Amino acid sequence: MKIIKQAKPRNKEDDRRLRSDVSDMIDRIVSLGDEALIEYSTLFDGCSRRRFRVSREEIDEAYAQMSDQDIEDLREAKANIEAFAKAQLDSIGQVRDFSPRPGIFLGHRIIPVSSCCCYVPGGSYPLFSTALMLITPAKAAGVKRVVATAPVVHGTDSIHYKTLVAMDIAGADEIYALGGVQAVAAFSYGTDQIRPVDVIVGPGNRYVAEAKRQCYGQVGIDFIAGPSEVLIIADGAADPKIISADLLAQCEHDPNAKGYLITTDASFAEKVLAQVEEDLATLETADIARRSWEDFGEVVLVDDLDEAVRICNDAAPEHLEVNISDPDSIIDDLVNYGSLFIGENTAEVFGDYASGTNHTLPTVRAARYTGGVWAGTFLKTCTDQRMTPEASADIAPLVSRMARGEGLMAHALAAERRTRK
Repeated sequence: MKIIKQAKPRNKEDDRRLRSDVSDMIDRIVSLGDEALIEYSTLFDGCSRRRFRVSREEIDEAYAQMSDQDIEDLREAKANIEAFAKAQLDSIGQVRDFSPRPGIFLGHRIIPVSSCCCYVPGGSYPLFSTALMLITPAKAAGVKRVVATAPVVHGTDSIHYKTLVAMDIAGADEIYALGGVQAVAAFSYGTDQIRPVDVIVGPGNRYVAEAKRQCYGQVGIDFIAGPSEVLIIADGAADPKIISADLLAQCEHDPNAKGYLITTDASFAEKVLAQVEEDLATLETADIARRSWEDFGEVVLVDDLDEAVRICNDAAPEHLEVNISDPDSIIDDLVNYGSLFIGENTAEVFGDYASGTNHTLPTVRAARYTGGVWAGTFLKTCTDQRMTPEASADIAPLVSRMARGEGLMAHALAAERRTRK
């Protein structure tokens, strides 16, 4: 392995200060409720709202700012996301009357959570696509109360109109103009204006991520997300212009985002580096993309594809593109990624918006143990069992012996009394 372009080490931020600040905010919101929400919204967002729920009139006003094409695009993307979410649901089934031995009948039911909050970040851009990605699978899963929330455009009292329309098209039952730590805390613990939910999903800045971490347990979460990332495995047959565009598409998200190329061809790596510089010279978002590429972009030359696979599985990237002559030759060996994009025709940005898979994905190596948001994020698998009298009497001695072996005598008694009828 040879590192052609090395990323800078990430600075260790003062996580202790972050944890303390977020904890103080959560405590204040739990104690003061809406009063604290209003205070923080004014302080951080320049928002003067006193009622956080968005009215139907506000939603209709947002539609009035949209072109017919914009609305149709949202509906078309939502249809693809919904179709795939329903296909995922079809792959999950209940188990009924499975019998490991005569007279014992086991099963499980797939039950949607009763409520969820879909957190749609604001940040540098109106991420209306994230509204579709979060709300659509929740509705497909059968969640009865799907709430959406997003910060207002800074200095105003309104969510960006495109995000608001996307929330409505996706099917949100309630929409709130509230972001940051205050939104996570409010939907975890509740206030006079806001009923708490069972699960909170969606990305956000480091304060939102820390708030989700601290509120986990009081409420379920999807995962704790960090800066966005893409890793591309490419050989000399790939097109440098395609690879450059895909790297920069990730870099323009955030100065902390990461674009990572692994290649088996040294001359190809140099072509990509040159193409990135050429593209940055004309890219409208070059200020952000250049900072990200210069600080965290990485290009690595490997001896063979086996080495590329090993590096990739260790990195566990959020997005993984495989752009080689025979991608199927390594697909089965790739096991750690949030979402996989196979072949030159399959741009990662297609998944960001409209192809149908979800773009809310694990980052910072969390793909080692979890996948992204999907219909199953909003489901619980709950087991059940029933027994005949004969089966109960038959298994009771086994359970009694095991319980006594652990010193749990009431457990043993509960089993033994099933044999005395």
